[in-house]
Amino acid sequence: MKLYVETRGHDGPALLLVHGWGGDHRTWRALDFGERRVIAPDLRGHGRSPAPARGYRPVDLARDLVPLLDGPVVAIGHSMGAQVVTALAVEHPELVSALVVVAPAYGADEAEERLIPQRLAALRAEGADAASRQLGPLPGPIAEQLAATPGHVLAECYAGMYTAPGAFGVRRESERYLARRDCPVLAVHNVPEAARWEASLPVHSRSATMVWPEAGHFLHLEQPERFVEVVLSEWGR
Repeated sequence: MKLYVETRGHDGPALLLVHGWGGDHRTWRALDFGERRVIAPDLRGHGRSPAPARGYRPVDLARDLVPLLDGPVVAIGHSMGAQVVTALAVEHPELVSALVVVAPAYGADEAEERLIPQRLAALRAEGADAASRQLGPLPGPIAEQLAATPGHVLAECYAGMYTAPGAFGVRRESERYLARRDCPVLAVHNVPEAARWEASLPVHSRSATMVWPEAGHFLHLEQPERFVEVVLSEWGR
């Protein structure tokens, strides 16, 4: 699968920026990483990348990223993108030196798990309209990107995260799969309970979890300068 990708900067190691469900590479344009080399793809079915009928599990989306990389990267993923970069780190560990997961779409608790079947049914029936209701108010550019994403892509990505074979979105499966990450992980949450859960997991000695309870799901866009400072202070300038 050949993806559309935007690159900028030249200093390395590269930052791989992976957008969330219904987004695309433009999600990251508000973040100024200076001259740091940045690789920002559109995942399959999103933005300018092709939208095949199937192949939307996080491991599939991660596999698409492999040809874009010529060495280890710091992989940064938001929401669904956090599942994708986690899958990249687990399945292709030689390509990931560290992870930054932002409001990750894994670790769904029992209350959220009970909603998954009806949410998936709505996505299959209504596509972006159902996704918009599920996510609630969105920043303007994100709302436009979501509306432009094919309905089958949104539904299959959701299934890939939570119900397909090998899915690790619900908490008990997350705990099993995340235990396979052997690189440092910086987890930035906006929900304190989710941050406490992630901080309780076995992790690399250089891993860290932080919580920004005043922020929403798109915390990196709400506070871009703070987010960039955190990433660069953790993984070098």
